Amino acid sequence: MKEYDLIIVGTGSGMNYIGSIMDANPEMNVAVIDKDEPGGICLTRGCIPSKILLYPAELVNDIHKAQHFGIDVQIKSIDFSKIMERMRSKISSDIQSIEDNLQANPRIDYYKATAEFIEPYTLKAGEEILKGKMIFLCTGSRPAIPSVKGLDDVGYLTSDDVLHISELPKSLTIIGGGYIAAEYGHFFSAMGSKVTIIGRNPHFLPQAEPEISVLAKRMMSERMEIITNHEVLEVKQIPEGKQVLLKHRETGEEMQIVSSDILVATGRESNSDLLKPEKAGIEIDKLGWIKVDEHLESSQKNIWVIGDATGKHLFKHVANHESTIVYYNAVLGRKATVDFHAVPGAVFSEPEIASVGMSEKEAVAQYEEDNIVIAFYRFQDTGKGLAMDLEDEFVKVILETETDKVLGAHIIGPHASILIHEIIPVMYTSDQSAAPIMYSMDIHPSLSEVIKRAFYSRMPISEYHMILKALNLE
Repeated sequence: MKEYDLIIVGTGSGMNYIGSIMDANPEMNVAVIDKDEPGGICLTRGCIPSKILLYPAELVNDIHKAQHFGIDVQIKSIDFSKIMERMRSKISSDIQSIEDNLQANPRIDYYKATAEFIEPYTLKAGEEILKGKMIFLCTGSRPAIPSVKGLDDVGYLTSDDVLHISELPKSLTIIGGGYIAAEYGHFFSAMGSKVTIIGRNPHFLPQAEPEISVLAKRMMSERMEIITNHEVLEVKQIPEGKQVLLKHRETGEEMQIVSSDILVATGRESNSDLLKPEKAGIEIDKLGWIKVDEHLESSQKNIWVIGDATGKHLFKHVANHESTIVYYNAVLGRKATVDFHAVPGAVFSEPEIASVGMSEKEAVAQYEEDNIVIAFYRFQDTGKGLAMDLEDEFVKVILETETDKVLGAHIIGPHASILIHEIIPVMYTSDQSAAPIMYSMDIHPSLSEVIKRAFYSRMPISEYHMILKALNLE
């Protein structure tokens, strides 16, 4: 058995402060365990490679739009293999650099193996048994695969697998209607695949505001087929390709989709079945996510949890925030609490979608409808939006009526992931006041004006929903 002062399971955000930790503790010995390529999910098979792929898709869409503005341009060909290889080469150099540094550091023992608890504070990594005084669990998540008859026999891709292909699917059925489906639907349709998305929820992108879901489906349906409120019953291999049998969840009406390939994008699930935290006395919930307190400590003292392993907010930026909290508490001995009141997120589809803070439904539940106003403005009603010939894209902000406190914001439209950053900082001030946005200057004409104009275009919730009905967004 080897004993360590610190064991880190996973090489993503849990490694953020390793340099500071070791510099402050020259005698500390550290073990790092990871069964996968080092760097964490974001670098190796998540946000970084997917966004490298999505940028060429943006370019393709921009080229298609150019004709609308009198620019005669066409795409002669798309080298799909080159696009995929560019992505792989860019992430592989970073992965290799991380691995080289781990192996070269004399104070770190790096185990490329699956970590598994065998008793409290004791892990098995390959053939080695390791005991740690303090443990950081940063075990990530993996694609969740639904139980569908015939799916394993026919074969399918996941968000992990698509990163390794070099040949463009002629047609692609995506099972799942969330952000992974939206982003890869955008990518593959831009590359030239015939894409069909199948979601079981009545709304496409069900975690978005309902009106954003409606508009996203309407706009993206121009480039792909999006089917909602359907359950996938069975998958078969037929001479024409892979046949998906699905049923409407309310009417029971059945239909069939045939494509050359299937991508399963039905969310993420815990890796705790591999880690076996229960053997260490670490509590997990019914879905296998590791339970933590407000300081991110597990039910076992000095075992801390970072990132997807908690199952709360599966974003890299959240994991980075959590790594800071764990550093403060586990290493510096503070009692910092994790703050999830204004977690931002984005869907890098076309149109782009971004949000931060509460949904309308959450705000009403906490503050009651009479105490809430909705700020709403469309991109097309700004000078820059007019220049870009935008249509129904909009900004929605949720505020407390009396205090001007910003409770949440939701954007669908160009550069939504950038524009949301006008709002995020005020949500981290003591009073979350809209004043800094309302009384500062915006460059004119710029897209950012849509944010300020939303704050000056407030209305009761009932009036807002009348507007949505008029725009066919309900």
